[in-house]
Amino acid sequence: MTIKGRDIQLRTIGFVVLAALAIWFIAANTGSVTIRLWVADVTLPLWTVLAATLLAGIFLGLLIAYRRARR
Repeated sequence: MTIKGRDIQLRTIGFVVLAALAIWFIAANTGSVTIRLWVADVTLPLWTVLAATLLAGIFLGLLIAYRRARR
């Protein structure tokens, strides 16, 4: 696919759309939540929890992709 003379892969467009939706979802959820860890209860804004979960998922996905590519 070509946009303004540049070749753009469909995967890149999908990633940008998903990233925009994730950022919008995180920004829309600003209330506080209490999370029970094994020992303590922690109260944080929901956007912080969602952003940390998103970053952990991205990290794990990249790690798995890297390990598969090395095989």
